[in-house]
Amino acid sequence: MSATDVIVVSAVCVYNNQGQLLTVRKRGTDKFMHPGGKPEAGETAAEAAARELFEEVGIEVAPEDLEPLGAWLAVAANEAATNIEATVFTAPGTWEAHPSAEIAEIRWLDLAAPLPSDLAPLLTDHVIPVLTHSATAQEQLPQPLP
Repeated sequence: MSATDVIVVSAVCVYNNQGQLLTVRKRGTDKFMHPGGKPEAGETAAEAAARELFEEVGIEVAPEDLEPLGAWLAVAANEAATNIEATVFTAPGTWEAHPSAEIAEIRWLDLAAPLPSDLAPLLTDHVIPVLTHSATAQEQLPQPLP
């Protein structure tokens, strides 16, 4: 692959009732990222995000209920010399998740704690900074249950 290769993906920010962000690690890889993946022919970004969310972690959200967070170009976590063009959404509410399909492991991140070193560039370079520095995004985060 050349350095100009770009993979189009959709991803979803999902929170549990402690306000932690869901990350997943696909089989055969070492980086944690959002649940998500490549759109199938004819799918919108939101449709792909909703489908991948269900396939990967068993969370069912209608595409129209996903809230757009942003779109970024980032270095692909698991593809050499490749970038991803990612459209990222937020799933409303709080969720429980379990690994399915190609997901080997899930991990919930506390965004107020030091971040682990095994996160995908899309998360570290783009999404987490928006989530932790945007007042609007902070207001959208679920609050921990008492």
